[in-house]
Amino acid sequence: MPRHIRKGDQVVINSGDYRGQQGTVVRVLGDKDRVVVKGPGIKGVVKRVRPTRANPQGGQVEVDRSFHISNVNPVVDGKASRVRFPTKPDGSKVRTAARGGAELHVLHKPRVK
Repeated sequence: MPRHIRKGDQVVINSGDYRGQQGTVVRVLGDKDRVVVKGPGIKGVVKRVRPTRANPQGGQVEVDRSFHISNVNPVVDGKASRVRFPTKPDGSKVRTAARGGAELHVLHKPRVK
């Protein structure tokens, strides 16, 4: 089944501490069903790093926050929207928003017979 979220999408977070915050998808982690979201109201996770030869001081590094893919939805007209995957009469498959029917992305081009 195709993913309803792609890299570069504007998304809104549905649940958790960051509910209602909007951001941009930086990466999609397909094997873990998670997306990395960056936005003005979304703080990163602080990770402690041990001292190594490359980084003899060690310290704390801020890593982008990830969310489960089911907890984010694309933003259409400033609100969250579900996604549909209709096939057009020419055979092309597109990703459209359920709110307003805006076309988000073309999954594959028209089929040639």
